Order: sequence, then structure tokens, then C-alpha cells
Amino acid sequence: MYQLALRFLGFGRWTKAFLLMSFDSLLAIFSLWLAFSLRLEEWYDPLGSAWPLFVVLPSISIPIFLKFGLYRAIIRYIGERVLKTIFQSVVLSFLIFSLVVFLSGSYFGVVPRTVPFLTGLLLLFFVVVSRFIARGWLANAYAALGGQVAVEFYVKNIIIYGAGRAGAQLASALSAGGEYCVIAFIDDDKRVHKQKLDGIKIYAIAALNQLIEENDISDVLLAMPAIPRGRRSEIVRLLEPYPVHVRTMPCLVEMAQGKVRFDDLQEVDIADLLGRDAVSPDQNLLSANIEGKVVLVTGAGGSIGSELCRQIIFLQPAKLILYELNEFALYEVDKSLRQLVVNIPGEATFEIIPFLGSVVDGARFKRVCKTFLVQTVYHSAAFKHVPLVEYNTSVAVRNNVQGTLNIALAAMAAKVETFVLISTDKAVRPTNTMGATKRLAELILQALSLRDTHNTRFTMVRFGNVLGSSGSVIPLFREQIARGGPVTVTDERMLRYFMTIPEAAQLVIQAGAMGSGGDVFVLDMGEPIKINELAKRMIRLSGLEVKDQYHVDGDIDITYTGLRPGEKLYEELLIGDNVSETEHCRILRAEESVTLWADLEKNLDDLRIASEENDCHALRRILMEVVTGYVPQCEVSDWLCRLNATEN
Repeated sequence: MYQLALRFLGFGRWTKAFLLMSFDSLLAIFSLWLAFSLRLEEWYDPLGSAWPLFVVLPSISIPIFLKFGLYRAIIRYIGERVLKTIFQSVVLSFLIFSLVVFLSGSYFGVVPRTVPFLTGLLLLFFVVVSRFIARGWLANAYAALGGQVAVEFYVKNIIIYGAGRAGAQLASALSAGGEYCVIAFIDDDKRVHKQKLDGIKIYAIAALNQLIEENDISDVLLAMPAIPRGRRSEIVRLLEPYPVHVRTMPCLVEMAQGKVRFDDLQEVDIADLLGRDAVSPDQNLLSANIEGKVVLVTGAGGSIGSELCRQIIFLQPAKLILYELNEFALYEVDKSLRQLVVNIPGEATFEIIPFLGSVVDGARFKRVCKTFLVQTVYHSAAFKHVPLVEYNTSVAVRNNVQGTLNIALAAMAAKVETFVLISTDKAVRPTNTMGATKRLAELILQALSLRDTHNTRFTMVRFGNVLGSSGSVIPLFREQIARGGPVTVTDERMLRYFMTIPEAAQLVIQAGAMGSGGDVFVLDMGEPIKINELAKRMIRLSGLEVKDQYHVDGDIDITYTGLRPGEKLYEELLIGDNVSETEHCRILRAEESVTLWADLEKNLDDLRIASEENDCHALRRILMEVVTGYVPQCEVSDWLCRLNATEN
């Protein structure tokens, strides 16, 4: 019997449906024959004038059963909800069949009036009993075989966290697919515990462990789109110890249209692990440098640059100029922004203008600013990947330092009102070339701010890592977990600050509207996170276990690769302790030492010459002289410098 069950489980979905339809047709014929026999109190001979009825009944019943979704249900997991479907479909079949019999008059001979009614009762009984007998047979066979059936017909048992409207819609969408079984709802509201939603029982989270063990739960889906991020973070932490894959629901419209499947459900947003609730922005600060103004974003195709552009277009600038060196990145951000504009309520009255250009080319930048009368510049273009900058020192110095100087001078010449530099926490007591160049870029703007030959207001905004940016560990960890590991972590002691890209961009815009010139603003990044713990949490939330000395049978290894060139274990946001609050609770003003332009100018000329000659040792020496606190973590790692030194 188990082998027969295994063969049935191995059939395709439509083969199974065909077999069930054939079986239900036989049940319909048998129910009609038995109804005649019971009414006439003798074995009925179906070869009389009423024989066409034995064709009519299945012809009515099977299409109705099909329409009601009776053949989409997974037999091994059918429950009380299926009873309602069977009852509705059989009652409709009985009514239509009765109407056919009574309207036909004597065409089928003398048919007792009670026969259609008896047929409906018998068919209802046989269909229900057959389904539950089949459920027991297949479930027992499946359990006896240890669940060793082919992946193509493996059914996942899942739990939905959130018994609200979103949870009910998600359960309905998944049930319609017929490939997944929603076992239970979990909800925080005590008033709904032990009640049922669409026939599925609602439990408290205390019952989760028992539900997982008894029902072989593989996934818990979060269906709580409206709750604060802090509460979502608490729920994720509660679910983390359980051996289940935690995911969040996609757009229900896309699920209903068949554009996404269960496997497209999103991984838990890592921002939920941070637990930072959004702070309402100051609308006056958001609009001050953007509304009705010509705004230019350098590095517009990057992670921060593209998000800045997305938020800027909702603030109704007069024009938005995208300035980007990478052609494909410029094409992508331009396309996505134009699609976004279509969905903005009302008619967009501003232009989006894409420009290919390098910040090193100050002449082109000045021409763009003067031609379009640019009023606000957000400068996010920079080489930011720490090891790559170490391997390509001269190019990074030219881009990050000379590029910032060139466009700052161009902005002054073009009478740009506000210039905002996107800086980094790696500029604080840097141990790498990238951090040193970004700190020098800050010093350049601070020095220019002290000159009274222009009206451009320079502002710097410093923050740490953003989640999901290019080069971020988050997408790398996801990819490594999907491959089965190992997950690579630099050092188990490594700490980093994290912030979501939208929050960082929004705070940059607000910080850029503050200050009188030369201000360095620092974003409140919250508490630093251990990268090692982040990797472990991502593994556990994927329903897997970390493989280590305590869990030798775990699923995913974590390997430690050691610090790469220029990396350090901890990042800081302030050079000193002199910091003051601003009108925004998550934006601080750093009071730090400033270098005068006269003292800086000679060093910048030397730096430019050294970068043109690819003299990496001279570049390092100059950076150490100018940038206070710069202590290189590694030897010169530039590929060309090392190879040239070897040849000489």
C-alpha cells in the first residue's frame, strides 16, 4: 500500500486531479444508483429509461467541483475548511441536478422526487469520507517513508505571524496555489487566541515550539506591514531561536496575479534586526535646498546617490541633474526615476537630466553648473571600497581628493548656493587610504568655507555603513548562505555601525540644510553591531544552524578571513568629544579642528603631482602629514607600486 501511495505522490498535479475527477464520477454514479435502490427498496437496474441520468450527474458535478477548487487541495493536509467547499459544491450540484430532473418531465421515465435529494446526501457523504480516508492513507504512507519523496511534490507546512487582514490575504493567496499548507496563525492580540481565521486556528507565540515539532513547520511568514520597526525587531528576535526560515510577505497584488510565488517571499529585512523606528523628518529642512531649485547629484548611480535622487524628486525640484561616470549606472538610475515620476500624484513639472561626467573633470562640471544655474549639489561620487582603494591608490586619491577640490572650485565659480559632501566614519582617525582621502576632502571644504571670496555654503555629513549598498556584507552573506556556506567574516571582534539607505539619504538632505558653512554633521547610527553576530542571526533566520564546535551537525560554517588591507576592527564617528546637538534628534554637529587654505594648498599640489606619477609612497607620506590621526594599517598595497618595486 505504501508503494501505491508513493506512486500517487509521484504523479504530477494534473494527473492527480484527473484521477480524483474519475473517482468522483464513479462516486456520483454509485450515489445515484444507491438512491434509486433505497427509494424503490430493491436493487435498481440502471439500464432502464433513466440511464442518461447516470451521465448527466457526473457532467454537472465534476465541473462544479473543479470550479470550487476541490482538486487544488492537498489531500494529505485537508482539514475542516475543505468540508465547507465540499458542502457548497455538492449542494449546488444537487440543485442543478434536481432542476434538470424536474424540468425533463417523463423524459427519463418516472423518477421519484426523493431520488435527487437522496443522491445529494449520499454524494456528500461519500466525497467527505473518501477524502479523509485518503488523507489518512497518504499521510501514514508519507510518514512511514520518512518524507523521502521527490522535491517536486514536497509540500511545505507554514505558519503566518499576524492574524490581521494581511495575514488572511496571504493565507488565501498561498492556499489558492495548492502547494503550501498554512497550519496556524500566530498573533500578539490575546483576544483572538483560540479563534479561527478562515478555518485556521490562531495561537499565542508560546505555542510556536509545539506547532513546529508536531507539524514539521519549515517557514514562518511575517504578515504585519503596519507595525513599528521596533516591534518587528522584537518579533524577529523571538523567532530567531526556532529552526524555521523567517520571511516576510511580498506584494499581495503580485501574488494574486501570479507574478511572484512563495519562493519569492522576501528574506527578513536586516533593518528589522536594528530595531530603529523611523523619526519623522522636518519638512522645512527637507525642502529648504530642493523645492523649486536646480539640484545636482554626483555619483547619482551609486547606492546613496540613487536614493538621494529618489527622495529629491518627491520634494519637487525645478530640475534634477544626474552626474555619473558609469554609463550603465546612469542609464539605470535615469530609467528608474522616470518610472517613479509616473506614479507621483499630480503632474510632475521638473526635468530629469542625465550627464556622463567625472568629478576629476572640473571644467565640464563648471559648465554644467553654469548652464543650468545649479543651486544645490550633493557630492556622493567617491571610491569607497577600502581594499580596492588600497590596491589603486593614485586613482582613488585623484578621484576622492582632486575630484572634490575640482568640483568645489567649480561650484564656487558657478555661484552654487549649497554644496553637501557625503562623508564616512572611516574619515575618523583613518587606518586606510579611503578614509584618509575622505577626511582630506572634508578639510578642503572646511578650508574653502573660511575664504570670503564666494557665497557657496559647504556642508559635510558623516555616517557609517548603509544596509544593502554595493560592497555591503548583507548581500554577500545572503549569497553565501544560499550556496550552503561557508559564510566569511573578517574577524569575530569586528564592529560596524549600520543604517538603512533611505534613512541615511533623508538625514543627509536635512543635515545639508543646517549650518552656516564648514559644518561637519554626524548622523546618529545607534549601537554598533558585531559582524559575527549578524552572520549568525542571518543563518538562523534562514532556518539553518551554525556549524561550530558546539553544533558539529550544523548547516553553515563561519570562516574568519582576517583583516584585509586598510581595514580596522572598529569604526568611529567623531575625532574628538566636542559635539553638539542640532534641531534634529539624529543629527549632531562635530566641532573639529580646521586647516587653513594657505597651509593646505601646497600639500594639495604635491599630492596631485604624486598621484599623476603614481608615487604611492609620496602619496602616503603627504596624507600622513595633512590628515591628523592617519596611521596606515598595512604596507603600501597598490598593485603597480608593488610590481614596479619588485622589478627595480
